[in-house]
Amino acid sequence: MIDSFKRASAERITAVIPYFGYARQDRKDEGRVPITAKLVANMITRAGADRVLAMDLHAPQIQGFFDIPVDHLFAAQVLDGHFKNMGLKPDEITIVSPDEGSIKRALSHVRDLQAPLAIVDKRRFGTETKQAHLIGGPIVGKTALIFDDMISTASSICGAAHRVKEAGAGKIYLAATHGLLVGDAIKRIEEAPVEGVLITDTIPLPPEKKLGKIQVLSVAPLLGEAIKRIHRNESVSRLFN
Repeated sequence: MIDSFKRASAERITAVIPYFGYARQDRKDEGRVPITAKLVANMITRAGADRVLAMDLHAPQIQGFFDIPVDHLFAAQVLDGHFKNMGLKPDEITIVSPDEGSIKRALSHVRDLQAPLAIVDKRRFGTETKQAHLIGGPIVGKTALIFDDMISTASSICGAAHRVKEAGAGKIYLAATHGLLVGDAIKRIEEAPVEGVLITDTIPLPPEKKLGKIQVLSVAPLLGEAIKRIHRNESVSRLFN
């Protein structure tokens, strides 16, 4: 598509990519593996895109893989806005990071919702990942909000939910920007001790994966506002305030 627009003499091409595929392959974690996130960035740039608009990249450094401007949006305000509309008070909730790698993301929700932070210490034993223990803020009787950037197989985030429940949490909600929901994800969510799961529409949710627990929030207004600002040469960073 980009190549066809370029050959049709488009003045400017912006690639709007709500979910950037291969984002988790952003480094060589062992020998003889590709860094496919960089490869895809090269392909998009070489095809002729002038700018990229993406949402909640798995690793922020992926922006540096592009040799063109990248506008990186976050769905945190959409997810947090939903919890605020539910009437949850700061002293009733605890923000939970499902692993150490998601702490920085969780801190943005802590600032917005003015709630304490707890961290699930995820340990790996052989080929299995087990949730070891909980670190941080109070959890007994609290409504736990567990945030991640994506729910793929749901193993990690549902494992965190079970650990938080064992620690004495009252209600538990899961929230993520990208709902991949592959493998046994739906089964794990059904069996998890959670009240609800929030995802956004960066990836369409197929009818067979729709559950009563799963609620889809739209990021279309956020993307639309960013696109408008880009093409009016206005500040996109103001969307983060």
